[in-house]
Amino acid sequence: MPNEYLQQVRAPGQDVNHLFAFLGVEVAEIEPGRAVLRLPVKSELLQGAGMAAGGVMATLMDEAMAHAVLAGNRPGELTTTVDMNVSYLRAVGRGAVLTCEARVVKRGGRVVFAEASLTADGRESARATATFMLLGQPARS
Repeated sequence: MPNEYLQQVRAPGQDVNHLFAFLGVEVAEIEPGRAVLRLPVKSELLQGAGMAAGGVMATLMDEAMAHAVLAGNRPGELTTTVDMNVSYLRAVGRGAVLTCEARVVKRGGRVVFAEASLTADGRESARATATFMLLGQPARS
């Protein structure tokens, strides 16, 4: 899975990642150990005070880290987030473009550690660290 999926998710108008399509996430780069995703902040992503919702920012960082991990996986190997810690550094308003750069810090046999930095308008807005578990082949239904 990962190679075919990673090729398809890069394409404009892709339909292999429904979350990306729903939110408007754009793939800038994906390579083993690194991923860069972008998300224009539209009104549907704002919380009541008119700023980008923290959950949306966390989701972008989680997905960027997961794709950095996934790009380095062996054929048939999947991944899932086990733990994530987010620090919000500044608010982001509508019209900004969130850019998230994620990298794998350490890859073990079953556990992978990653980190992400989220910027808007050239300024860091949030940071995250996460732990991912590597999974074997998905169960067949």
